[in-house]
Amino acid sequence: MSLINMAKREINCKIVYYGIGLSGKTTNLHYIHKTIDPRDVGEMVSIDTETERTLYFDLLPLEVGRVHGFNIRLQLYTVPGQVLYQQTRISVLKGADCVVFVADSQANKLQENIESFNELTEQLRRMSKQPGEFPIVLQWNKRDLPNILPVPVLEQYLNPYRGPSFEAVAVAGWGVVESLKVAMNSTLRRLERA
Repeated sequence: MSLINMAKREINCKIVYYGIGLSGKTTNLHYIHKTIDPRDVGEMVSIDTETERTLYFDLLPLEVGRVHGFNIRLQLYTVPGQVLYQQTRISVLKGADCVVFVADSQANKLQENIESFNELTEQLRRMSKQPGEFPIVLQWNKRDLPNILPVPVLEQYLNPYRGPSFEAVAVAGWGVVESLKVAMNSTLRRLERA
């Protein structure tokens, strides 16, 4: 849920990048961090293991600009994808205004992606958010690798609510900014309706 500070005339929104381990969530944030104008982006905070896998979360603060006299700030978070960090994912997901679900397009990752997406929708329901109404942007990442699933198969299994989706290669930046823009617009539209 967005935090509104009337005294400072600012609104802080939270976008969470969700998905299985090594799907490209942190890579998305790294690309955004190096691409966005340094005046509009804060320092990226990562808490990694020695193998550079996200241990708790990554955080990237981003200044969006002014809307209706308020400064809009986005906090981009990632969750750890490893199965044993479920409680951490739940904690990071709390208060989210939008989710970017980053799916690994490789065929051998389909079942893990399905389990992760089901966990996401279950947690949203527990937080009294309806997955079909809550903004979820889907990113089909790693499209440059061999043995990837066709997009219609990913859509069939991972996009039951027909949310916006993008093919991506996060390491090259392809599809990263497009996914973020739609997530930002979805967040701002949701904010205007509130």
